[in-house]
Amino acid sequence: MIAISFSLLGDLPALTGAPGLRHRVLGLPAQTSVKEALEDLGIPHTEMDLVLLGGLPVGWAHRVRDADRYEVHPVPDATADRNADLPWLQARLQPRPLARERFVCDRHLGRLARLLRMLGFDTLYGNDWSEAEIARAAARDGRAVLSCSRQLLKRRAVAAGRLLRARDVDTQAVEVIRRFDLAGHVNPFARCGLCNGLLRPVPKSDVAVRVPLRTRSWCERFFLCERCDHLYWEGTHVQKMRERIASMMAEAGR
Repeated sequence: MIAISFSLLGDLPALTGAPGLRHRVLGLPAQTSVKEALEDLGIPHTEMDLVLLGGLPVGWAHRVRDADRYEVHPVPDATADRNADLPWLQARLQPRPLARERFVCDRHLGRLARLLRMLGFDTLYGNDWSEAEIARAAARDGRAVLSCSRQLLKRRAVAAGRLLRARDVDTQAVEVIRRFDLAGHVNPFARCGLCNGLLRPVPKSDVAVRVPLRTRSWCERFFLCERCDHLYWEGTHVQKMRERIASMMAEAGR
C-alpha cells in the first residue's frame, strides 16, 4: 500500500460527500492511476480538468507513487474557459472546446431532455436505455452525457459530460447552459419535445382538421414535427414558457 494526498479545488470536495474537506489522504495499492484514485473518491473524470503534481500537470494514466501530493482543478464553465487565459492549456484533461450543443440524458432525466429540446438543443433520451447504450450514443455522435449517475460518467467511452448537482429541472438547465456555453445558442420551440425532431411551420389550412374547433377559431401559427408528425400551435401557454426561459437565461447569466 502507498499513501497519497489530494488538494481538491472548486466544488470538487462536495462530490466526495465531504464538502468541507478539501484535503484528502488515501491509502491505495501500488500501480493505481491518478484517474482511478480520483474516481475512487467519487469524482467522475468529466468533472476534473487539470491535475498537478509538484506544480506540473499529469495525465489520467499517470501512476501514483507513495507520498505524492496532487492538486486537482474542476472543469470551468465553458464561457469562463473561452474568455480566460488558463495556465497549462495544452495539458487540460477535458477535450476543447468545452462548448457543446448535442447531448444525451440518462433515463432519469426525461424532464430535462424535453426542456433542452424546447430550448432548441439536439438531445437524445430513452427511458429504457442502459448506461452502456447511453455511453455508446455519446461516443458515436460526439455528445455530452448529462447524468446524476457517477458510475455512468466514469465510463471510458464518455469523453464529455456533466454530473448534475441540482434536482430541480430548471436549475439543471441553468447548469447545462453555463457549463457548455449555450446562452447565445438558445432557439426556443425549434425541436419536438417528444422525439427531438425539428419543427417546421405549416399553413393552418393544411392541419385544420387536426385542431380543436375552439383553438382553430383564433390561432394562426402551427408547426409540425418532421420526424413524428406531432402538431404544435402557439397557444397561451407559449407566453408562459417564454417567461420561464427568460428566467433561466437571467439566472444563467449571473
